[in-house]
Amino acid sequence: MSDVKKTVQKWHASFRKGTDFDSWGQLVEAIDEYQILARQLQKEGQSTNSSDFTEEQKKTLGKIATCLEMRSASLQCAQSKEEFKLEDLKKLENIIKNILTYNKEFPFDVQPVPLRKILAPGEEENLELEEEEEDAAAGAVSTEAFPPRAPGTLLPRLPSEPGMTLLTIKIEKIGLKDAGQCIDPYLTISVKDMNGVDVNPVQDTPVASRKEDTYIHFGVDVEIQRHVEKLPKGAAIFFEFKHYKPKKRFTSTKCFAFMEMDEIKPGPIVIELYKKPTDFKRKKLQLLTKKPLYLHLHQTLHKDS
Repeated sequence: MSDVKKTVQKWHASFRKGTDFDSWGQLVEAIDEYQILARQLQKEGQSTNSSDFTEEQKKTLGKIATCLEMRSASLQCAQSKEEFKLEDLKKLENIIKNILTYNKEFPFDVQPVPLRKILAPGEEENLELEEEEEDAAAGAVSTEAFPPRAPGTLLPRLPSEPGMTLLTIKIEKIGLKDAGQCIDPYLTISVKDMNGVDVNPVQDTPVASRKEDTYIHFGVDVEIQRHVEKLPKGAAIFFEFKHYKPKKRFTSTKCFAFMEMDEIKPGPIVIELYKKPTDFKRKKLQLLTKKPLYLHLHQTLHKDS
């Protein structure tokens, strides 16, 4: 069997796996499968050095990726603007299975989304810069050291170790002047070293629980995935506020905040918000607003003596 046929078989198997998880109600697993497959299809669809597929076939692969992305968005939020049903997605199974011979019209009016629009955590600011023709990124760094996770898949607390401290951060609320206008808002939490490289797996909160005046309320606990004593010197915990932009059809980073190691102490803490792009190296920081609007957190330290 040729390599291209093997590739198509793998795609088909992945598609079936995703729709099976979806139909069984295993939504986290379905989202992961859809997003991984969408990236693979987009990469192939936009490859310029591959002659395995015709330009028309590449376009079809891109459209399938868009549908996978839309279904993934529907699962992540019940109020998603991109409602795309499982039965609709299943109509694409024969197309992906027979991509090498498929020559009919695509059943849905969608367009391939550029590869950069399905992004690993922390990369959205690069797209924002292109969209709004802002200045070059201020040292934003991304890494594939940890695989991207689906929104809302927070990780459990690590097992305790004698003499070691674990940190739980309760994200209470964020203050924004246009809080009520943010669609499907959530926060991405990451721990970066001095060079902006991930120290821990990146986590996303579920979509915010409610909006009230200038506040968006989360009320969720985030378990930092490394003992405090093992965090590298100069590391920081980042909080990126993200929301969905229906006109541009992607999730955008609006602002960010961070906590440095000397700020890790039990009790409430209020931290300032900074303008995007997220500067993981903390070299060129600009406050988002002069108004008294902040990210409100509460820290709990767990020490096993």
